[in-house]
Amino acid sequence: MRDEARAIALAALEGETRYDGSPFITHADGVADIVTREIGLPESCAAAVYLHEATRGGKEVGGLEAFPAEVRMMAEGLNRISTIKPKDTRLEAENYKRLIVQYSTDPRVSVIKIADRLEVMRHLAMFPKSSREQKLLETLMLYMPLSHQLGLYRINAELGDIYLRHALPQEWRGITNKLKATEKDRERLTREFIEPLKVKLSEAGISYKLKVRTKSAYSIYRKMQVQKVPFEGVYDVFAIRLIIDCEPDPQLEKALCWKVFSYVTEEYESDTTRLRDWISTPRPSGYESLHITVRNRSGNYLEVQIRTRRMDDEAENGKASHWAYKGIRQEEATARWLQSVRDALENPFDAKGEDLPEPPDKEIFVFTPSGELRILPKGASVLDFAFNIHSGLGARCTGGRVNGKAVPIREKLHTGDVVEILTQKNQRPTRDWLGWVVTSKARSKIKLELDADERKRAAEGRELLERRLRNWKLEFPDALKSEFMKARKYGSVLSFLAAVGDGDIDVNEIKTFILEKAEARQEEAAAPVQEARYPLYSGSGDDILVLNARDVKGLEYKMAACCNPVFGDDVFGFVTRSAGIKIHRMSCPNAARLMDRYPYRIQKVVWQDSPSAGSFQVSLSITAEPEGQVLASILEVTGQFRVSVRSVEVHENRRQGCSEITLRILVPSNLELDKVISQVGSLRQVFKVRRL
Repeated sequence: MRDEARAIALAALEGETRYDGSPFITHADGVADIVTREIGLPESCAAAVYLHEATRGGKEVGGLEAFPAEVRMMAEGLNRISTIKPKDTRLEAENYKRLIVQYSTDPRVSVIKIADRLEVMRHLAMFPKSSREQKLLETLMLYMPLSHQLGLYRINAELGDIYLRHALPQEWRGITNKLKATEKDRERLTREFIEPLKVKLSEAGISYKLKVRTKSAYSIYRKMQVQKVPFEGVYDVFAIRLIIDCEPDPQLEKALCWKVFSYVTEEYESDTTRLRDWISTPRPSGYESLHITVRNRSGNYLEVQIRTRRMDDEAENGKASHWAYKGIRQEEATARWLQSVRDALENPFDAKGEDLPEPPDKEIFVFTPSGELRILPKGASVLDFAFNIHSGLGARCTGGRVNGKAVPIREKLHTGDVVEILTQKNQRPTRDWLGWVVTSKARSKIKLELDADERKRAAEGRELLERRLRNWKLEFPDALKSEFMKARKYGSVLSFLAAVGDGDIDVNEIKTFILEKAEARQEEAAAPVQEARYPLYSGSGDDILVLNARDVKGLEYKMAACCNPVFGDDVFGFVTRSAGIKIHRMSCPNAARLMDRYPYRIQKVVWQDSPSAGSFQVSLSITAEPEGQVLASILEVTGQFRVSVRSVEVHENRRQGCSEITLRILVPSNLELDKVISQVGSLRQVFKVRRL
């Protein structure tokens, strides 16, 4: 299979050369060798390498159908990854790394891509300076972390050393020269370390294996930078591992590890601040080991790691792999997927393409025309993308171009799409937009735009309605307004006024409604009075109704909603056809009409109880300066009196340059109400206060 794929690539790449003049096929050969000989993947992965090089950039080649579907799928994944052109790798490293994972529908694709990068880095000297610098940055930010996560430690170390050699040649030479100069010292230190322990371990019947691990030059460099120490200050330039051979019994393993630990610390002075006990309490990843730093008789510091054969195997190959216990954060789904790649690498000939899991697909990766990467939830639309770029861009979005093709704003996006947003100056969000987006940012911004637009239209509607009502000399009290809104199914005053501003509600319709209600009240008042089924009057005189303020909503009488009488007001009663007696203020707008037309229905009224006996609802209209602190000042004043605030409505009158505030309160009497009106009216920010 590999030879057939190479023949296709050789024909497709004929005449193409690398920067040093060698045939381009040598790159594919090098990658294929790394994949099979160094990593140990099967020949199908090498075939995918050749097919990728033959078809990248959209080249049309024949004979692909002869290869298994999994090989073609891997080649396609590599082709998609090759299109990634990071705009700023340093800032977007984690996102681009996740994009590589997203493109790897077969998990082995990521591994092959790392092999591809390793081959490029081994020949980095042939590339121009600008290209070399970009590849160094990509390797540092993308491919080294990914290779570390996949457990490709040797490749990771080699990539790091190549990076250090080219990016920081002086530091590279300093570290590698010191490693060479101290090599014999490390061998001597290892021999000297184990020599005094041999007898104790042998007498205790403990079988063990000694491993020595020397850090890579890049790893030493990073530790020097993080800890701000020289080469000599890195205690774990090399580590000695004592791997105990015993049965995998938890109690036995723990006991033997601590016994070896006691032998080591008896023989050498230990730094207890650097003790790491992951035997008693394993890391969340499952990693188990004892780490201790000791100082020998010559004053040299050595890092010693004590673990059993089972622990070492799991640390190197199992669920507690090195990349996990180092604390590299991953989403749970991605971590499981990366672990499955490790499993596939450890058993490369057992895994079939259809058996391998797919990468997490909760996100899509989309590009701007300039190459900037944006990550969105799966199902995101052009509109989501526009709001992700900028709120103003989203609000004016009229559509987009996806991969050069014009699409509507509701078009769903997919990973790899290049999206350009189209806008118009007069475009505004509509309610429909909320059904076309999936991101919380887009939804919240759309709602804010809609609310701001509705407030603007409501202000225009309020101004229009009030102007017409003044011209008609009509009142539209809150109770009547609520009845109108309920009949027309408007849930808020804001939406009602916005409909007036939009012209959805004709103000003449409101005029007709007010007049019809007034006429109905007149007809009701003129109808014959039914005999009451309960006593209407109390007190000494038959012609005087005495109001009991403790029950202002009693069956005998009701407070008229048109003027909301308060205890202490000059009032009169009006006998209605079926609602008992309505109590009106003498200053009620309807008082003169009722007294002129129906004098025989007028009832004399007096108050009986003290002001503290009941509470009465009153609405105040306040005109004030348009500033945020005025409302707080008004509420502070009302808090000084025996009143209760029920609701507050604030509307900005931009034409008059003022705020119009409607304050609904409960008061015990008109005396208390007069105090409130007086004190509110004396505020510096308040222009006028009147009772509605």
